[in-house]
Amino acid sequence: MKIDYKPIYNFQELHNKLLNFLNKQKLEIIDSLTSEFKNSLAIVVCDYKGLTHKELETLRKDARANNTKVQVAKNTLVTVAVKNAELGEVELNGTNIFLWSEDQISACKVADKFATTNKEKFTIKSGIIEGQIADAATVNAFAKLPSREELLGMLASVWMAPVRNFTIGLDALRRKKEEEAA
Repeated sequence: MKIDYKPIYNFQELHNKLLNFLNKQKLEIIDSLTSEFKNSLAIVVCDYKGLTHKELETLRKDARANNTKVQVAKNTLVTVAVKNAELGEVELNGTNIFLWSEDQISACKVADKFATTNKEKFTIKSGIIEGQIADAATVNAFAKLPSREELLGMLASVWMAPVRNFTIGLDALRRKKEEEAA
C-alpha cells in the first residue's frame, strides 16, 4: 500500500515569509536609527559586555534624565544607519550599546559617568561628534566640558558680579557712615 503524502505546510513559502518579515523589521530599525542619528550631534559607542539587566536599566534611566537615547542594535544595522545619515564610515565589532543626544555633551557625560562607576563591564570605544569620528579620549574630553545649563549659570554669575560688588561697596559705605556718626 502506497501513501500519498502532501505536506500541510509549504516550508519554503513559510521561510520566505519569515525572511520578508525580518527584512522589514531590519529596515524599520535602520530607518529609525538613521532619522535619530541625523538629528543628533553626538553618538557614543560603548562596550557593555557583562552588564546585568538592572545595570542597563540604571544607564537608561540616567540617559533619559539627560535627554540622551540608548539602544542596543546589531552592528551591521547601525553601520548602515550611520552611512545613511551621512556621518561617515564606522567600523563596529563586539557587543556595542549606542548612546546619542541632540547636543554634543549629554551623551558623552552619561557614558563617561556610567563608565567610571562600572569600569570592568562598561567601556567607551568611540563616537561620532558633530559628524566626525572620535576616539574614546575625545569622547572623555567632551564629557569633562560643562553643559549648556552650567555655562548659562557661569554667564549669569559673571553678569551679576558687578551688581554684587556694587551692593557690597554700598553696604560697606553705609557701615562706615554709621560708625562715623556714632
